[in-house]
Formats: sequence, structure tokens, C-alpha cells
Amino acid sequence: MPATPAWPPDSTPRLFVEAALEQGAMLRIEGAQAHYLVSVMRMKADDPVRLFDDRSGEWLAIAREVRKRDLTVEIAERLRPREEVPDLWLCAAPIKKGRIDWVAEKACELGVARLVPVLTRRTVVDRLNLERLRAHMIEAAEQCGRTALPELAGPVKLAALLKDWPAERALFFADETGGVPAARAFAAHAGPAAILIGPEGGFDADEREAIRALPQAVGIGLGPRILRAETAAAAAVALWMGAAGDW
Repeated sequence: MPATPAWPPDSTPRLFVEAALEQGAMLRIEGAQAHYLVSVMRMKADDPVRLFDDRSGEWLAIAREVRKRDLTVEIAERLRPREEVPDLWLCAAPIKKGRIDWVAEKACELGVARLVPVLTRRTVVDRLNLERLRAHMIEAAEQCGRTALPELAGPVKLAALLKDWPAERALFFADETGGVPAARAFAAHAGPAAILIGPEGGFDADEREAIRALPQAVGIGLGPRILRAETAAAAAVALWMGAAGDW
């Protein structure tokens, strides 16, 4: 007996949509997403597409009407619920264009719950395109099979971040002057956490003192080598996920 083909096929396109999804609903797709499905993927009526909405999980939809510039799909069934996300924030100083985009992309791939851009004295980026950062996270989620997107916060000054820091959340900050080895620090602290990464030039002395004054703050070291800011962010998140049992 021949094997029954997988349904939907592995080649089924996968997209994030802003609309809340539910079984039986009809959804119109237009713009760049419609162009991708119709002109690039050559979608026809009755073809499948996977959709996720960052609320209810991933759904199978079937194309019902396909036109040149838009198409209508019917939400057929839920394939899986929204994934559980570890309670980790990544608080990172904005760095040069391209590198901060990479940080947003990897934060999504690695499972960060919230990305917070933090403005420090040595931050060289004065404007941050949040729409572009979210687009990078969406693309990463589409490609990596994620059903959840990190919450993207607006930029906040370091002093304001520390002033309003939640009492129950540990704050691990990458301290270039030395700190507890990251893997050991993460293993010793369970519960809600955040990782704070400074800009290319690091935190200045006053900022480092202000961070250390926070009772929830723990300075961490990321090994014997000097890491660029974006590498430090990815490495620290990966280590925390490993300690939390997410990997």
C-alpha cells in the first residue's frame, strides 16, 4: 500500500496574519502577502496555506477565491495551539542598522517573550524603526515554525527601566568588567528573568553602578572572549534557555 501523503504538505506556505483566526472564518489576504501566495507560490483555488495569529496558534486555511491582487481563504482547522513561551525578556541597547535587525530576528528564533530596546549613554542609534524590527521577527517566526512572537516594547532609557523594574524578575546584565559565569548564574535563579545587553561601547561606570544597585540585578560573564553586542545577546539567551530546560 502506498503511504498516504502528509496533509498539509511540508511545502505549504506559512504566514502570520494580524486577524484573530477561528474555524470557518473567511479571511481576505492582500498586499505583499497576496503577491507572495499568488505570483510567487502560484496558489490556486483549494490549495492550502498555514496561518498563525500570535493568539490562538497555527491554522490550516484553504484558498477559495484567488484573484490577481488578493485572495480569500477559509479557515479549516487548527493544527496546533500557540506555543508556551519561557518568561524571558531581552533588554538590549540599539546598535547599528542590520545588527539590531539581527538581534530582533534571533530573539524570535530563540523564544524570547519580550524585546525591550534600552537607551544608554553610549547608544549610537538615535532612531529605531520598530515596524522594521517587528517585520524581521515575523519573518523569522514564519520560517522557523513559531506560533508566538516576542512582544516588542518601545525604547526606554536605562534609568527609567531600572526605576520601574518588577520586583519578581531577575535582571542578568552582561558585565564586561567581570561577573558570575552566565551558565552558573542562570542555573541558580529560577522564575521570571531578563537579560540586559549594553551598546557597542558597553555601559559606563555610572550606569554599571546604577544597575548593580538594583536588588534583582546579577552581573554575568560570557566567557574569556570579547563579544560584539549582538553576539552577546544571542549567546546569553541561548545559555538561559538551556538552563531553563527550553532546549
